[in-house]
Amino acid sequence: MNISLALTATVAVAISVSTVLVSAVHAGPGRKRHPEPVSDADYRNGGSADLAKVELGKLLFFDKLLSGNENMSCASCHHTLADTGDGLSLPVGEGGRGLGVTRTTGEGAEAIRERVPRNAPPVFNLGAAEFTVLFHDGRVQVDASQPSGFLTPAGDDLPSGLDSVLAAQAMFPVTSGTEMAGQGGENPQADAAAAGFLAGDGGVWDQLADKLRAVPEYVDLFVAVFDDIGGASEITFVHAANAIAAFEAEAWRFDNSPFDRYLRRDRRAMSRAARRGMAVFYRKADCGSCHSGAFQTDQDFHAIAMPQIGNGKGDNLPGYTDGRDDFGRERVTGDPADRFLFRTPTLRNVALTAPYGHDGAFGTLEAVIRHHLDPVNSLKNYDRSQAVFPSREDLDAIDFVVMDDAERVAAIAAANELEPPRKALSDRDVADLIEFLHALTDPAAIDIRADTPERVPSGLTLVE
Repeated sequence: MNISLALTATVAVAISVSTVLVSAVHAGPGRKRHPEPVSDADYRNGGSADLAKVELGKLLFFDKLLSGNENMSCASCHHTLADTGDGLSLPVGEGGRGLGVTRTTGEGAEAIRERVPRNAPPVFNLGAAEFTVLFHDGRVQVDASQPSGFLTPAGDDLPSGLDSVLAAQAMFPVTSGTEMAGQGGENPQADAAAAGFLAGDGGVWDQLADKLRAVPEYVDLFVAVFDDIGGASEITFVHAANAIAAFEAEAWRFDNSPFDRYLRRDRRAMSRAARRGMAVFYRKADCGSCHSGAFQTDQDFHAIAMPQIGNGKGDNLPGYTDGRDDFGRERVTGDPADRFLFRTPTLRNVALTAPYGHDGAFGTLEAVIRHHLDPVNSLKNYDRSQAVFPSREDLDAIDFVVMDDAERVAAIAAANELEPPRKALSDRDVADLIEFLHALTDPAAIDIRADTPERVPSGLTLVE
């Protein structure tokens, strides 16, 4: 064959393959389109940020002063060394020692009393305007009909003045006994939290404001950042929550992954395997029907037969009284039709955020992908060795109570709404899909150690 003709044929094939891969993103089943490239317009305030507020939020995020026993910070479960998570299936909250996968359950009277019942979700891109509902069950959400502008477990007690749903979310870990407040009887913050006393004089949020007012450096920072604060007495925890949200939104915005660059017409940004995986994602496996939009989430709730591990959220199927079940979205809506539904997670930087699932049941991308391909069978044959949390005899004894009960497993299976793909995926399809999911990682997110302050104004240690 003439060399020039051979080259022409090769180029034609390459163009044809490229065209197929590109069209695969643009139109999947039902002519679904891929998302448009992310831009500043996708973020609250057009992506602009008050850098002084961001810096204050960073200090607050890492300061254990916000916990009842001053031994926990937001960063204890959402650390820069663990990609804004903790690497565990279920967090080791108030009373634990150490960081990430090395964290222990603590010692003696200060040890944890139970595991935190749900996985610590990553904090990536939550400054985007489309995130109007947060937590695995969506219990914090934008709602203009509410006095505060948000529907939350605090009801009408939630103060006004919160900048965003991310700020509203920041109001609640400090009220949880297992997360930051401590257990009843350990400190005043814990006692108020246990009594449901959140707002008003002596409530959890007022106690935290008092702590901040007592630190001169914090007073100076709050006065400098907020126009409505002229002195220590005017600091509220709403201000703190707004600062924490500003930090999270600015520091952990990541939208320059290979996939992002591909959408911006850099056709060499993704590997050939990742492009094949993209076609699997948007067409063959139809992952994009739920993991849709700019951040690969429909912001909705689905039941996909996730195994239930850990101590549960206090729910009980008929005939049970041990509280080991977790009814998910039903806990918020009160509607039994929402039982076992959990929020679709964003897939941005997903390769960095294992374990996966509302309770961290799956340890690898491949494991959670294969669960999606046959959810009920996966549930019934769940490999418990994937669960990652420190062992302690009394906790170990209840970690798999639900999974040991055929009736409870059957109830989770019956609620499943995820059908297997119409055409089975090959091992190569799965491998390519994993490559595509890795292409959702922004390289800047791989090492975020620089987001850790060297010290905090309270003088408390950053070391766990």
